[in-house]
Amino acid sequence: MMKQNYEKPVIKKLHTGSMNKFGRSPAYARKVRTEIDGVPIDDLVARHGSPLFVYSERSVRQKHRQMQTAFSTRYPNVVMGWSYKTNYLGAICALMHNLGSIAEVVSEMEYQKARDLGIPGEKIIFNGPHKPMSALERAVREGAIINVDHLDEVYDLEQIAQRLNIQIRVGIRLNLDCGIHPQWSRFGFNLESGQALEAVKRIKHGRKLILNGLHCHIGTFIMEASAYSKQVEKMVAFGYEVEDSYGFSMEYIDIGGGFPSRSRLKGVYLPPEVALPSMDEFAEAITGTLLKSLRPGDFPKLILESGRALIDEAGHLITTVVASKRLADGTRAYVADAGVNLLFTAYWYQFNIEMDREVGGINEKSVVYGPLCMNIDSIAEEVLLPRLTRGTRLVFSPVGAYNQTQSLQFIEYRPASVLISNSGEVELIREAEDLSDITHREKIPARLVDKGGLENQPVASDDRRKQ
Repeated sequence: MMKQNYEKPVIKKLHTGSMNKFGRSPAYARKVRTEIDGVPIDDLVARHGSPLFVYSERSVRQKHRQMQTAFSTRYPNVVMGWSYKTNYLGAICALMHNLGSIAEVVSEMEYQKARDLGIPGEKIIFNGPHKPMSALERAVREGAIINVDHLDEVYDLEQIAQRLNIQIRVGIRLNLDCGIHPQWSRFGFNLESGQALEAVKRIKHGRKLILNGLHCHIGTFIMEASAYSKQVEKMVAFGYEVEDSYGFSMEYIDIGGGFPSRSRLKGVYLPPEVALPSMDEFAEAITGTLLKSLRPGDFPKLILESGRALIDEAGHLITTVVASKRLADGTRAYVADAGVNLLFTAYWYQFNIEMDREVGGINEKSVVYGPLCMNIDSIAEEVLLPRLTRGTRLVFSPVGAYNQTQSLQFIEYRPASVLISNSGEVELIREAEDLSDITHREKIPARLVDKGGLENQPVASDDRRKQ
């Protein structure tokens, strides 16, 4: 019989909770997941290691179809744009494009990523506050949809127009009051203060740009469909003001993204299925206001820049418990092999946490830390868990949005990512990193190699791959 490690007993009051109409006390709740889309957790880890990002193609297709249907059955001219910053893994972007979404990018890097995937310029929406001159000129030459963020960008585009001896079609980004607080006022031109109208006047006066669209992103994780109604109403009214006064016709209304997933913001206590409107409710509010506000016969493109709502619930992160301990106050603490280096959104969201096996015993309030040598590396606080042993796997979800793009090469390597296809095949879509991924662009001055005792030390090794 294996000898168990001794642990000093701790007396700690258990807050078991009370019975409620939804079921038993949370002290007895158990969340167990042994597979993802029919593929056993054990098999996934055996083949690709832990931690491991796992994405479900079935979920992506379902979410994309749901959104496309909700809007296209209510309005005749809908374009979906996949938000690259949400998750720009090549396979994920390719899947979204395969389903009919064009690309929405907010940087030169993302623009290059879209072009490298074969997306033509005319199927790229170029947003973001920083568009270098070289990137702007390329986007102009390739016919991308460019939404201007500030006056400096107007000046840059006018220089490009003069150099190329053309007029350039552009949209402008608006920020406005639609009842959401805090109001996102950083991006674009403010509507209520008159800043947006002044920008239109400047564009008209320059005679080098043609304004043909409006863009507005009111925020993220929007839980009120009525906010989009106010947004659309104001955007359409402004579009007609611009058309009547300055002769610019609005060919598209781009309402950005911001649709929530079935995740849980910290501080929100209602279950997400109660707190959030359905996609049909969002679509009804947006298209209903659009049709009511537009003039007869006008059907500009309605552009949706979808991200979180399409990918978040398709993503899981498999982790492994590598240690457990008692903190000074008696709280049970676990160390997992993934932390905020991979789950950066842990600062804002409470993840669903599932064990890979049934574990006996009563739940106790616990904290789950990551492997980083940083006090802030906490990915689950005050979570009810039974006594876990080393090697137990915890599956975090939904993690498909922003965690991959915001993951860090900090202290630990970034892990592999796999996609489970509709047929159940597990496809590797990103290899696990090794030291060469960290060091291959580093340069050590010769003087340090010669005098620092590094003569026989390689800068990076390609043959020591992470297992």
